[in-house]
Amino acid sequence: MNHTALAYPRGSRTIPETGPRGAPLVQAIVDLDAVAHNTRIIRGIAGRAQIMAVVKANGYGHGAAEVARTVLDNGASWLATTTTADAVTLRAGGVSAPILAWLYAPDDGLADALAARIDVSASSVSALERIASAARRDGRAARVHLEADTGMARGGASAHEWPGLMSAARGLETGGAIRVVGLWSHFAMAEEPEDDGVRQLRSFADFRRSAVAAGLTPAFVHIANSAGTLRFPQSRFNVVRVGRVLYGDEPMPDMGLGLRPAMTVTARVLGTRRVPAGTGVSYGWDHVTDRETSLALIPFGFADGVPRQANGRACVWLRGRRLPIVGRITMDQSMVDVGDLPVEPGETVVMFGPGNQGEPTVQEWATWADTNVADILTGISARVPRRYLPVGPLR
Repeated sequence: MNHTALAYPRGSRTIPETGPRGAPLVQAIVDLDAVAHNTRIIRGIAGRAQIMAVVKANGYGHGAAEVARTVLDNGASWLATTTTADAVTLRAGGVSAPILAWLYAPDDGLADALAARIDVSASSVSALERIASAARRDGRAARVHLEADTGMARGGASAHEWPGLMSAARGLETGGAIRVVGLWSHFAMAEEPEDDGVRQLRSFADFRRSAVAAGLTPAFVHIANSAGTLRFPQSRFNVVRVGRVLYGDEPMPDMGLGLRPAMTVTARVLGTRRVPAGTGVSYGWDHVTDRETSLALIPFGFADGVPRQANGRACVWLRGRRLPIVGRITMDQSMVDVGDLPVEPGETVVMFGPGNQGEPTVQEWATWADTNVADILTGISARVPRRYLPVGPLR
């Protein structure tokens, strides 16, 4: 078969790069009403427990500051970030609620975090000593959450390390350098239907008893992540630490919670061309047209967060129907086979959305790319402008 490479002949229909009125070619529309709705659902489930809303990774790609304000207005009372730098940024942006951060470099002096009244996590004696040193320079006791490893083998002190951590924490607390205000851990298997959480909860109970025996009285106890909060009522204690559910990602879809996905990613058709059967599309000609058809050029690619692993499986929503992405997804562009539809430059293409109209969902994209929803959401790159509903300015 004769494979015809794509070209851009004269007469192809294209639009200027900036589009009409300067509208972006690609954008992520974040529905803050959906975030508010999801927060209120979790508020009802959490009971007496406070909600610690996880806004790490720029609010799972949705915008940490915007999400933070929304969740705090709708039932959350805490925020959590991965890094102290992210926490300090939130504080500088006017957020006054308690914030927990759990990752910082060994050479991080922690001065900015403590000055901004950020709670920090510790799972080793050396970390506690660094925190205490920074607190002495700051002139006030640091608020510390001690992390126990109940089964993740990631962060947290092991059962073997825990007694030494308790001893050091008690000594530093007695000396006024720190206040142990929290004790926490993380579920490893809460999303798995066969797991009941019992093994990790029993381990967590042992860690808690050891803390009490050492004379520590943390006010806030948290192990429940999103899935744990939904599935294990006994894990809620007095704080639940939830992330994915706030953005509309249900860990167990069959629970029917009514969560609403908060992000929709759209692009605008750059141009179309008619090609004959036998046309090779994109790099490597992995896809060759089997008929005469029209191809639409879409200005999003893997640099925008469209996963290349979805090659050959993914589709988009255009003109009220699902249409396949064909050929390899490239850094900045993708090709869509639109058949005989009279698609015009400038028309809107939906990469994913809530699914209410039949458009692909972020869960489907995760399936096509053999990954999870958080990977897709956080992969929508910073070069894609965010637009907020209720309508706000483009970032």
